[in-house]
Amino acid sequence: MVKTKSSGLSNHTSSKIPWNDLALIAVCFIWGINFSVIKISLVYFDPLAFNAVRFPMAALVLLAMLKLKGPIPVPKPEHYVKIILLGILGNIVYQLLFIYGIDKTLAGNSSLLLATVPIWTLLLATTLNKERHGTAVWSGIVITLIGIFFVVSGNERNFSLTEEPPVGDLLVLTAAITWALYTVGSQNLAREYGALPVTAWTLCIATPGLMLFGLPSLWSMDLKNVPVLSWVGVCYAGVMALAVSYYFWNYSLEKIGAPRTAAFSNLVPVIALGVALIWLGEIPSKPQLIGTGVILVGLWLTRQGNSQHSKTSRTTKLDES
Repeated sequence: MVKTKSSGLSNHTSSKIPWNDLALIAVCFIWGINFSVIKISLVYFDPLAFNAVRFPMAALVLLAMLKLKGPIPVPKPEHYVKIILLGILGNIVYQLLFIYGIDKTLAGNSSLLLATVPIWTLLLATTLNKERHGTAVWSGIVITLIGIFFVVSGNERNFSLTEEPPVGDLLVLTAAITWALYTVGSQNLAREYGALPVTAWTLCIATPGLMLFGLPSLWSMDLKNVPVLSWVGVCYAGVMALAVSYYFWNYSLEKIGAPRTAAFSNLVPVIALGVALIWLGEIPSKPQLIGTGVILVGLWLTRQGNSQHSKTSRTTKLDES
């Protein structure tokens, strides 16, 4: 009797309070704030040292959260090599590109360029898995690519071949493509084990490598002169932006599905731009503002088209069965 009442209350409460939506909005705020937090922390931390500190924290917290959920799954031996390669690609290579990229560009630019991951994922999935997509998806991809051009070349100096190229933007853009490749490569494993265990495995595999890369820089730093705010930033970027956010994002992915979950990620660059404006005084140029709007429209159009494509595919499979 008690169990029945408790279950009924839980269902009634959950029907009134959209916990999954609230969790996703919280994750978007955590990720949006994280770009500025990293920029502030990198004033005192070397990029490699920054990752060497935050990743062990992230790995421990994520494993603890997984353990609370139940026994941590163990991959099959035939998947070991693939998981190791994905860990190197999705966390070591990606993180090196990202952390050096954001160190050399604006926090707002970084958030916008990383928001294009779904575009590169679709392009890679189309190329590698021979997936088909409709006009809306391809229109969204083209529009997003145009927006990227405006963002990367947003400062007038970037139009001139005699000036320095936008190295930071290009590194972050390469990081986005790298993460898309990781996403496509891990799809089959995620279907078999779940996205969260795969994320935890690859993150834990990458942690020793990132520590190895970062320890010399960390050793050479005068840690006594690093302000408390920077240490808080490292903890935030590790615990909140990696472990906690990954956990709730993948949990929502399982509960409400990819299309609805993905729609929330459009909030991240908007929040990141606002926080960067307030905290860092980053004022986007006119081309960057245009690029921001164009990218958001392109992402929305792509996700709408992809969502419709997924529904059509499911309907076709049901009809065939």
